[in-house]
Amino acid sequence: MIFVGNSRANGQNLARHLMSRENEHVTVQEISGFTGDDLSSAFKEAEATARGTRCQKYLFSLSLNPPAAQKVGTETFLQTISQAEERLGLQGQPRAIVFHEKGDRRHCHVVWSRIDSEEMKAIPLSFTKRKLMELSKEIYLENSWEMPDGFVQPSLRDPKNLTLAEWQQAKRVGQDARELKAIFQACWKQSDDQRSFTRTLKEHGLALAKGDRRGFVATDLNGEVYAIARFCGVKAKDVRERLGRSETLPSASQAREALAKAVLPGVEKLRQAEARKLAQVKEHQKKLLWQLTVKHTNERKTLLN
Repeated sequence: MIFVGNSRANGQNLARHLMSRENEHVTVQEISGFTGDDLSSAFKEAEATARGTRCQKYLFSLSLNPPAAQKVGTETFLQTISQAEERLGLQGQPRAIVFHEKGDRRHCHVVWSRIDSEEMKAIPLSFTKRKLMELSKEIYLENSWEMPDGFVQPSLRDPKNLTLAEWQQAKRVGQDARELKAIFQACWKQSDDQRSFTRTLKEHGLALAKGDRRGFVATDLNGEVYAIARFCGVKAKDVRERLGRSETLPSASQAREALAKAVLPGVEKLRQAEARKLAQVKEHQKKLLWQLTVKHTNERKTLLN
């Protein structure tokens, strides 16, 4: 489920957009917590309540988009909305839920009032993007949906394709075991033999190798070893049938060394870029210190004169 959420004002524009007939079917699933029974009056009420506060963006609007190939029922949407509501701290707030259908695609919009009418202040919303991203990844994993590329942690991408920012992040962030398992399962689904499986693993910074007991394993730059059958969620027999013989593969330690050699030039380039950036910062600080020293010297001369 892909979430797009933001705080906003202009409730009447939003009401018109949600009821637009650009979609083949528009269904107002729920309007709760408002005295009005349509979107326009509900959002007018939220705006009027907000006038008693200093909050300008008095609504939080969230769209929920399932993967194109998935048919998601209303109950699943409502459960997801409840989860998002809890993560955002909007439980019990007035809300409206609208479904849009166009062709065979169905998505959902939910709009909450941010104003706590008892306290007469806006509910603070911090780190909403991170919270929604975490929930979205959980839903993809729970439903065994293939995660979009942008959801994959930098540490699970091909290290040769990392930007400087991603490489720095990959040094700080640990791997989510469920996400790692999802990567293995996606690689398994996308391959039909040893060669294609090796290629898809490589795209995520993993190398196929032979295990100690003639089985198949994978390794990464950190030297972690993963049993293919367990992480792909398949039987050892199925692994042997698809991948064939493991004797020709390198050992886990050899595979890791090959990975390191392959990415070393790129990593070294990133290290150099990081060093240049640090040198520029130090040079800028040195220049500021010199300017400050000159300024203080001139001020002292002025005082003495």
